[in-house]
Order: sequence, then structure tokens, then C-alpha cells
Amino acid sequence: MFQLSLRRRGISNQAVLRTMEEVPREVFVAAGDRDHAYRDSALGIACGQTISQPFVVAYMTEQLQPQKHHKVLEIGTGSGYQAAVLSRLCAHVLTIERYRTLADTARARLEKLGYYNVEVMFGDGFDIPPGAGDFDRIIVTAAMEQIPDSLLQRLEPRGILIAPVGPHHGTQTLVRVTRTDSGFERKELVDVRFVPALRGIAREL
Repeated sequence: MFQLSLRRRGISNQAVLRTMEEVPREVFVAAGDRDHAYRDSALGIACGQTISQPFVVAYMTEQLQPQKHHKVLEIGTGSGYQAAVLSRLCAHVLTIERYRTLADTARARLEKLGYYNVEVMFGDGFDIPPGAGDFDRIIVTAAMEQIPDSLLQRLEPRGILIAPVGPHHGTQTLVRVTRTDSGFERKELVDVRFVPALRGIAREL
């Protein structure tokens, strides 16, 4: 039924559908929300953050077009659910979280579940360490008022970035940026609502 509901919403990529079915979403939500884990709505997690609704996770993953050999950067680990989905579809995921509580919990959860190709980093998603290198795909799971050029420059040639762009407290637009030989090609996809992407690491939590 879960896969069928995603198909009805327009998700057609078989690898994405299979992965959404295989990753145990109930492990990534708060204990009190486990009965609602597969409902198509966002749910609250620790530190005032959220886990995106299943359709949004599936849609962003499909639009990202991950391949088995890809190195992927995620900004905004949250509970680790999106990273878990991506880990089944690419070679390596580096996910960055500004809340230490979320980073530590997600790291332990992903290791316990055997998602060993995910590296969870506690840090600032607006300040990617130079040693992390460049990425085939970048996914941002919090709202940016604009995509910083420094982030676009971390894309490999023909790389794709997906991010919700717009005001922090309102509706954003999911944007897909592709790095081409001549620059960056931008396409607006659908309207979404995400928690804000903030600079720096959180002082608490």
C-alpha cells in the first residue's frame, strides 16, 4: 500500500520505490509517532526539526537521479531517513547536521541498521570542509533563501543539486540545478514547506 500510494502521486522510478519500501521509516520517527510513520505527512523530531513526508522524500530522491557510483552530499541530516534512502542508491553519502543531538542519534541509528556508506558530520551546512571534495549530487533538506554559489561550486560536472528555496517562514519552491559545460541550469519543480536552513552550528542540543 505504501508503494502504491507513492505511485499514485507520480513516483515511477523503480529503484526509488523499492528503496522507500525497504527502508524502515518507523525507526526514524519519534517513538510516539511510529503508528503514523507511513502516513503522507511530515512529523516532528527532536530539536524542533521534522522528518519530511514520504512523497517529498521520494520525489526529491527521484529528481536527484542518484546512480550507484555517485558521491552525495546532504545538508540537514535530521533523523537520518533521507540519508538512509540515498545510501541504497549511491556509493557514499556525507550528511551534515548542525544539531549535535540529531547528528549523534542519526549516526548511531544508521550504524545499527547497517547503512555503512553514510558518514554523519556535526557541522555547518553552509561551510563544507574543503577536504570533503566535490559531489555528484547535493540535496538540501531545509529551506534556503538562496543557494550559495560556494555550494554550487562543489558540484561535479553534470552534477545535480536539489534544494527548497524561498522565505524561511512561508512556502518555498523546490529547485533543481544542473551543472553544465556552460554554467548552471536551474529548474523550478514544486512548492514545498521546510524548516529553515540556518548558518553555523546550534549552540545547544
